[in-house]
Amino acid sequence: MPRPILTLSEIPTVSSLYSLARLGKTSSERTPVRALNNIISIIRYDITRLEVDCIVNAANRSLLGGGGVDGAIHRAAGRQLVEECADLEGCDVGDAKVTSAYDLPCEKVVHTVGPVYDTEFHKDPRRPEALLRSCYRRSLEVAVENDMTSIAFAAISTGIYGYPSIKAATAAVDEVRNFLELPQNKGKLERVIFCNFEQKDVLAYERVIP
Repeated sequence: MPRPILTLSEIPTVSSLYSLARLGKTSSERTPVRALNNIISIIRYDITRLEVDCIVNAANRSLLGGGGVDGAIHRAAGRQLVEECADLEGCDVGDAKVTSAYDLPCEKVVHTVGPVYDTEFHKDPRRPEALLRSCYRRSLEVAVENDMTSIAFAAISTGIYGYPSIKAATAAVDEVRNFLELPQNKGKLERVIFCNFEQKDVLAYERVIP
């Protein structure tokens, strides 16, 4: 039986988690900023059951569905999603493209292609982080360009692509914070949600969130 659909008001912000003592000491080197923690959320849930403006799919280059969260999003959205994705002619690693959400409770799906950690690391040890940061940045840019004000990210590249969860969470949180702090982005996003399914990713975000 599917889990209940969560509305945005039911998803706690990082500020509220601190207030409720549900977040402890973190390993982040960045100073917490309340204005940002009022925007950012971390949650363990099924991303296909979030009623937000857009969710971010950890897609493959074809955009035609796969395993893990990618497969779950395609199954929940219905056949029309893969049909629209087929017209997009794939997506490069580090880039993002947007589609309608069809049978999902969100309005749009942003598809981004994360790096395969070992493959990119062997090319250049700096490549995995640069590409992963690009995934988050491009997804946020696409959301803002499409007038979305709330966005939920699945954990990108931490499944079969092998990106270490702590390193991935650190890069993701830092890149999102950098984006939100840019003057031209002030007030454009009301909520950025890190929605994790695997316990290792949940623990990673709880450790690195500022």
